[in-house]
Amino acid sequence: MEELKNNDKYNNLIEYLKKLESVAVAFSGGVDSTFLLASAKEALSDNVVAFTVRSPYIPDWEIKEAKNIANKLNARHIIIDTELSDTILHNPENRCYLCKKLIFTKLKIEAGKLSVKYVIEGTNSDDTKDFRPGIKALKELNIVSPLLENKITKEDIRYFSRLLNLKTWDKPAYACLLTRIPYNTRISEEELRRIEMAEVFLMSLGFKGVRVRSHNNLARIELDKTRIIEVFQNKLEDKIVNKLKDIGYTYVTIDIEGYRTGSMNSKKV
Repeated sequence: MEELKNNDKYNNLIEYLKKLESVAVAFSGGVDSTFLLASAKEALSDNVVAFTVRSPYIPDWEIKEAKNIANKLNARHIIIDTELSDTILHNPENRCYLCKKLIFTKLKIEAGKLSVKYVIEGTNSDDTKDFRPGIKALKELNIVSPLLENKITKEDIRYFSRLLNLKTWDKPAYACLLTRIPYNTRISEEELRRIEMAEVFLMSLGFKGVRVRSHNNLARIELDKTRIIEVFQNKLEDKIVNKLKDIGYTYVTIDIEGYRTGSMNSKKV
């Protein structure tokens, strides 16, 4: 902890958060939002509430993890339920913008009911390097991004999280299930559950950060490129194919490019 106390970047973040006086943290239980919640608790003690959105496109296991983490951080935690909005029902290319606008508008209303001054979220300085249309919605709604404002990178977050003994310090990045489906494709809750079941099964085999990109009756599996060979070395291919066919896919393939963020943004997909 002494190493953390002597870190200017971390100390600047704590001082920044103190000036906000009271905050509602948009909390998914991921690396960034967990670190932000822990930092907010350090800075503001009980003047912090964590909001977690529960929707058809958020896996159930993520909600359970968020509950457990918030409990361990001794943070007040509120689950907010949302439906699959008509505006994103066909997975438009500006889906992230529309979704963020909808969700954070709701979070601001809920925060207002609790007389909380600011809604904050975990965008970090590395996120500006990727295609993130949701950031525009955050700016329009005056949502505060303390990690971004203090130029904190993903590497910083993992480093600080490890020093804080947060179990999420090495957690893989995750994204909502809508990112598994091609743009301009109608979304159904049945399809989202199929993707979730497939990914949970692959995680049960020991693969972290897995993605099952769903192309109608074809499942395109993305794994860490260095671990693809393990599927064949451990003779898991038949097990994987049989399971994914059981849950509704006709064809199952492993993408030899491996896992990469935003692969559905490629014009080739």
